Amino acid sequence: MSQITKRALEASLKNLLLKKPLDKITINDITEDCGINRMTFYYHFRDIYDLIEWACQEDARKALEGKKTYDTWQQGLLQIFQAVLENKPFIMNVYRCVSREQVEQYLYRLTYDLLIGVVNDQARGMQVREEDKQFIAHFYKYAFVGLLLEWIGSDMKGDPAEIVGTLAPLMHGSFAHALEAYRTDR
Repeated sequence: MSQITKRALEASLKNLLLKKPLDKITINDITEDCGINRMTFYYHFRDIYDLIEWACQEDARKALEGKKTYDTWQQGLLQIFQAVLENKPFIMNVYRCVSREQVEQYLYRLTYDLLIGVVNDQARGMQVREEDKQFIAHFYKYAFVGLLLEWIGSDMKGDPAEIVGTLAPLMHGSFAHALEAYRTDR
């Protein structure tokens, strides 16, 4: 029942974002739209920003299911673009009304989760220190998030499949090459 209520609150927030900016939405607006009382909201979330963070994490989890390997990283990144696009009013409102930093943090977590999976997949059979694998994932995370933020800042103009397709040749073999530089078993 808890997940159903959380999803209903998320749906209400996203519905309200189609009508007005985030900074004009109150908890009362969300609970009225959802048909629940305020205490039920507070049972699940501390405030609207907590709801936003939960919604972002849920979208991220769905977007990346089964897409965290070297063979599937392009699909994973495309899924991230598509998840952002599907939630355009939500993302644009958070980006413009709350802070770019919150959107960046969401995207950093999302892309790091994808990339650490890819790095770990590519590192199979190699001895690479965990902190070096994390460094590699963080390095690529900044590049991927930079592309996403530029795309969001342009009001999401541009086809995500073309963006990912343009990135693919640049990334081909780069994870393995980076891991080779950090191997401790040579």
